[in-house]
Amino acid sequence: MRVARMTMKIAVLGCLSASLWAQQAMTREEARRELEKWRASRAPELMNDFAELGRYRDANAKLPPAAAGEKRVVFLGDSITDGWRLAESFPGKPYVNRGISGQTTPQMLLRFRPDVIALQPKAVVILAGINDMAGNTGPMSLEETEANYASMAELAHANGIQVIFSSVLPMHNYTEKSVPYFLTHDPTQIVEVNRWLKQYCAANGHFYLDYFSAMVDDKGLLKRELADDGLHPNEAGYKVMAGLAEAAIEKVLAGKRGK
Repeated sequence: MRVARMTMKIAVLGCLSASLWAQQAMTREEARRELEKWRASRAPELMNDFAELGRYRDANAKLPPAAAGEKRVVFLGDSITDGWRLAESFPGKPYVNRGISGQTTPQMLLRFRPDVIALQPKAVVILAGINDMAGNTGPMSLEETEANYASMAELAHANGIQVIFSSVLPMHNYTEKSVPYFLTHDPTQIVEVNRWLKQYCAANGHFYLDYFSAMVDDKGLLKRELADDGLHPNEAGYKVMAGLAEAAIEKVLAGKRGK
């Protein structure tokens, strides 16, 4: 496994433009210090509600039970999901957004029952992992992230909910705003997590929703036109994702599994 991961790391690094690294005004250490300041600012809130269960408590209570024949789908994730205007991307669809900016997989696992299972969806679309890599709630290994994915899938399966695992999106450093995000993430970890997710879905009958392949450029980075800050999709980025997500949901709800 170590040899495979090292080989993958070398391959991905070979795709990165050396000139882009040279042009970055911020250093990796400076970016890390900024992230630590942000983490410190969040500490008091997370000490009171680590998983942020209060965010959707009222909305969940007001959401009526799924009607007979309703194909409700919950989108669970971090800021990329939180910022997704599902009603605009999927007009008329009974899709429920349960994204929370900055969240990691341990937080999502803790709120999986109230924010997914209790809502009685037919399927859940999970997009997570990028904040684990940054260490938003503390250092995490890839194996710990993978274990959280598996736990969410097992909870969903036990409650009759179909699982759609989204790949982690690529990132870019083509703009000034993108550099701090890029410097606090390892692109090779994105590739490794996606490799694991694809294999896990194939082995367990889940659907692997491959955003990465549709959004990556020839340098191995996120296409410049799909995100202004290198991480969060803009309107064009969400348009790409919406088409892929809708196709995945239709297949899963029709009983077709796998990619």
